[in-house]
Amino acid sequence: MDTTLVVWNIFLVMFLVLLNGFFVAAEFAMVKVRSTRIDTLLQEGNTRAKYAKRLVDNLDAYLSACQLGITLASLGLGWIGEPAIARLIEPVLADFGLSGAIIHTIAFAIAFSIITALHIILGELAPKSLAIQKADSVAIWTSVPLIAFYKLMFPIIWVLNSIANRILRAVGIEVASEHEAAHTEEEIRILMEESHQQGYINQTELTYVDNIFDFAERHVNEVMIPRTDMVCLYAEDAFAVNLDKALDEQLTRYPVCDPDKDNIIGFVHIKDLLAALAKGETPALREITRNIMAIPETMPISSLLKLMQKNQAQIALVIDEYGGTAGLVTVEDILEEIVGEIQDEFDEERPVVEMRADNVHSVDGRLLIDEVNEVFEMDLDTGVVDTIGGWMTVRVEMPPRIGQQVDYDEYAFIVEEVDNMRITRVLVRKLAAEAELTD
Repeated sequence: MDTTLVVWNIFLVMFLVLLNGFFVAAEFAMVKVRSTRIDTLLQEGNTRAKYAKRLVDNLDAYLSACQLGITLASLGLGWIGEPAIARLIEPVLADFGLSGAIIHTIAFAIAFSIITALHIILGELAPKSLAIQKADSVAIWTSVPLIAFYKLMFPIIWVLNSIANRILRAVGIEVASEHEAAHTEEEIRILMEESHQQGYINQTELTYVDNIFDFAERHVNEVMIPRTDMVCLYAEDAFAVNLDKALDEQLTRYPVCDPDKDNIIGFVHIKDLLAALAKGETPALREITRNIMAIPETMPISSLLKLMQKNQAQIALVIDEYGGTAGLVTVEDILEEIVGEIQDEFDEERPVVEMRADNVHSVDGRLLIDEVNEVFEMDLDTGVVDTIGGWMTVRVEMPPRIGQQVDYDEYAFIVEEVDNMRITRVLVRKLAAEAELTD
């Protein structure tokens, strides 16, 4: 056998393996690299980045070029590589006195194994790992040769893509892009969680993003101060009585009732009360009452926030479907859905979820069922109620009493505190933990 031909064949085998690796690296780098990173490199003056940007902006076309290149390199490797390696091995096997058929079979098996190993290791795995770890660098350095290959093979790529698309349409399958720039909400949540696990973002940032997605789905009746918890001033009361109540409650704005909570005529700011006091005046409450905006309880809080920003309002009256007062909502209530509870130096509120012991928690009755499900990883059915207090109310004997218990899945829900007919605090105990203690 001609030694020169064998050497050339070996070089050709290595070239095809590396060529396959080039296309694999280019393919993974294009998919992995962020377009914002390429834009940054362009702004920094990297002249080759403009070619990488062309790849990213026309991803489907250049992915097709990579797939064609990988296919051609693999076919060439199988066509040339196996016979070339087999010819090198056959003379060695001939020294063992084996028949020609056996020698050819063994040489073929060994050559096939060697070519397969080279193809997988150097032509697939190594380039893939390199492209994933150094996506921007690989995308930049493979861009110019890949663009040249695409231009050279464009007619073939176009014909193959057209045939493939026609076949898909013929069987009723919609042709989709191989790389979608847009992501669904769930995909973004998964990406954020993975970024958090790898240390790219902290827990606070992850929580804020999750809260923002939940924020868009919240309605006023889920975040409002319910009617029963509203602290109001009464127009018919004397100025001194209302002032004492305002100073005692230590709030900033108070709805004004005339005569009751079903007829809110506006609100009074604590500054107006103190200003009148400083001047020695005792005006009727109606004289210093400001207008209050009224909104339906079904309004999304995202829409309400925009409306309050537009009207420069900090407080809004929530109206139910019958025109009665359902509650009150403030800008603080809305923002707390993103950043969590906001308390000032006068707030003495207990935590919404308070740990009492292992697997035992005290929960505010106003906590939304969706949030209870998230905290305890359960699946309470909401039905016609929004809060855990309401969920308990429709399941216990009326009037509610401390100690009443409802079992659901692996948890026991126990009435902990009651205010008249309203359940204000619920104990959540894991039944499995309770059974273990008994054992």
